Amino acid sequence: MPDSLALTPVASLENVPTQLHAAVAELHRQLGPEAAALRPEVLERACVGYLNLRQAGRIIHPGVLAVADMDMPSSEPRLWVLDLRTGIVLHRSPVAHGRGSGQLRARRFSNTIKSACTALGFYRTQDTYQGKHGLSRRLRGLDAGQNDNALRRYVVLHSADYVSRAYLQRHGQTGNSRGCPALPPDQYRAIISAVGEGGCLYLSGPGLESKWLDGAGAARQLAAQGWR
Repeated sequence: MPDSLALTPVASLENVPTQLHAAVAELHRQLGPEAAALRPEVLERACVGYLNLRQAGRIIHPGVLAVADMDMPSSEPRLWVLDLRTGIVLHRSPVAHGRGSGQLRARRFSNTIKSACTALGFYRTQDTYQGKHGLSRRLRGLDAGQNDNALRRYVVLHSADYVSRAYLQRHGQTGNSRGCPALPPDQYRAIISAVGEGGCLYLSGPGLESKWLDGAGAARQLAAQGWR
């Protein structure tokens, strides 16, 4: 049977103060048509986590947030790199999920070494290096038990031919990685540069729980520092 394209509903966070909810809604409006497919609930969770991670000093690259809705089919450009301070979509692109997670749709997520699955949660972008895929950026998982094996699993941002436009046109979806959020060959350098070192990447998907989704703490950070 073909994969269903119906997305899993994302519950709104219960502890988000009105001011923060309004700020995220305004940000979504500013982002415009390029972010129309970015679900408001996913964006709100990404922003709440970003603000808490900034407050905790876990991310140090201000104002830039990368969000991937891994519940969307891989046929869709489901990764956004956002400039929070200007309300601009810097990049939008397809992104692959791990072959252990499924084909068109990612159905299973795992932090386990050699699972070949995508692991959900918040990541800190680390340093770059030249590997077998060329320029790559390491990722450190910030959600204990959910993605904190990322460095040991060699989960990185890298280029892959199976995320190219030609591959998508031929197969109707991306290919699958070993768990890395692999990027298109014509966009990966710009995306790796835009997220920088010490930035925030959020991989959203069904069943994700995170201690960084604290609306009250995020609201205090926004009031004190804005989106910086």
